[in-house]
Amino acid sequence: MACDVPSEPRDSRPRAWTLHGLNSGVIFSATCRGVAILPRRVSYAIGVVGTWLAWRLMPRTRSALVDNLRAVFPNAADAELRRRALSTFRAYARDVIDFLNALRAPEASLARVFEFRREDQQLLDDLLLTGRGIILVSGHYGNWEAGGVFLRRVCHMPLTIVAMTEASPEVNRLRREIRGQLGADTIEVRQSLDTALQIRRRLADNKIVAMLMDRPLGRDGIEVTFLGRRASFLRTPPLMGFLTGAPLLPCFVERRGTAQFMVSAGEPIVVSTDLPRDEAIQRAAQQFADQLSARVRRHPEYWYHFYPYWETAPERSDPPA
Repeated sequence: MACDVPSEPRDSRPRAWTLHGLNSGVIFSATCRGVAILPRRVSYAIGVVGTWLAWRLMPRTRSALVDNLRAVFPNAADAELRRRALSTFRAYARDVIDFLNALRAPEASLARVFEFRREDQQLLDDLLLTGRGIILVSGHYGNWEAGGVFLRRVCHMPLTIVAMTEASPEVNRLRREIRGQLGADTIEVRQSLDTALQIRRRLADNKIVAMLMDRPLGRDGIEVTFLGRRASFLRTPPLMGFLTGAPLLPCFVERRGTAQFMVSAGEPIVVSTDLPRDEAIQRAAQQFADQLSARVRRHPEYWYHFYPYWETAPERSDPPA
């Protein structure tokens, strides 16, 4: 039984997501090695210089960021959007550095790195008490990878990460090693025909399954309104919620200072079984899109898509309901 998850055609779009200069095997492996041996302030300084060079020498990536940000700042001049693009480059570099540092930090020090409200912790505990597992959803926003460090090394909770295979084999190897170091289980999409069944098994075991939802994969997409525009999000998370009863819990990790982050839970999303399936799934996807939109509008510099994001938007003459 395939759970009605669409097949995953090998088109070129996922490579466009991940195959850019900032995510090459050479740069990512050098970053991992450098952060491991250099003081944080030196890593930050190298990041400032390196991202300025990337901003100047990667015009297609810079233009993509500028175009993406027009949804947030429709009346801004090109010069302002280019400055904001540079801020995004720099925020991304700092987040990668802090994530890699958090991986090897002593557990006792991580309490100073992450802030988590008591009511959010209670929400997480209450949702797990239902026994259906949790589908943790986020977007390419903030330091989502550091959220894995928080869940595994601070909360000591079971975590499965559903990840797309990286275009660079070296980056893919390093990221798998990092997830293994955390003790996080990994399901790589496009590597097995039973991805949906693997997700269902983890949820049946009352585990947390984490997915990034703001990019579709092949035909596995659903139309939403995001930042006032048509966009396509991943359909699998709300579909799994519909099939299993597991709630979707939005989660966002936002910088609050040097190497300090606020981990915030959003409003839980329960996929209704009282509605027709497609309507229930679309409604749940839109609820997440609304929550992510609000976050991106507050901190657009934390929104990390280094390719023309709106090219994945559905081609329709009318916006979704």
